[in-house]
Amino acid sequence: MERIYKGKTKDVYQIDEYHVLLQFKDDVTGSDGVFDPGANTVGLKIDGVGQAGLKMSTYFFNLFNSKGIRTHFVSSEIEKSSMKVRAAIMFGQGLEVIVRYRAVGSFYRRYQPYIKEEGLELNNLVEITVKDDERGDPLINRDALIQLGILSEDEYNYLVNSAIEICGLIKEELSNKGMELYDIKLEFGRDKESDEIMLIDEVSAGNMRVYKDGNSVKPLELTQLLLA
Repeated sequence: MERIYKGKTKDVYQIDEYHVLLQFKDDVTGSDGVFDPGANTVGLKIDGVGQAGLKMSTYFFNLFNSKGIRTHFVSSEIEKSSMKVRAAIMFGQGLEVIVRYRAVGSFYRRYQPYIKEEGLELNNLVEITVKDDERGDPLINRDALIQLGILSEDEYNYLVNSAIEICGLIKEELSNKGMELYDIKLEFGRDKESDEIMLIDEVSAGNMRVYKDGNSVKPLELTQLLLA
């Protein structure tokens, strides 16, 4: 298969016109050797995290599909750390939809003067960023997305409402295991064959901040706790 994209945590290979293969790596985002799901650089390598991410993604994609939520997931081969998915067309050069339940990370750093204390509870707060490593994945608001032709108003509303629904399911699953979801980033795209909007990329520990008993849950531990 031809590699068509080399990513920070996954490589993408072409299978056929409407399907690609995601090959998961053991790299995670962060800086100075510290894991940070909001970072846009590789910060460290954790042995086994690629396969763990695939297990978690498979678990959640099967859950979403059972709820009638459109995703790009087709199948996975855990032992090969690979996932077959439907090919997607990006919105612009790619968007990330972030749902926040607690004021931490970059959100806390940006708005600290208005936040009484780190970890302040938030109510389904949604942010959208443009995928652009060179410019640090800048935030973009609704009006800019629409006026720049990246999203229509209906597409914007669909992305926000879908992200809230999807993250609500994730939050509930983690809560059932005694964990709390602080924030998470999702990606959406258009199905290359049907043109329908669908959830893409992965849904794993590398894309979210999760706490248990007041302590941050590390990526490998998160997968183990969820799937126990």
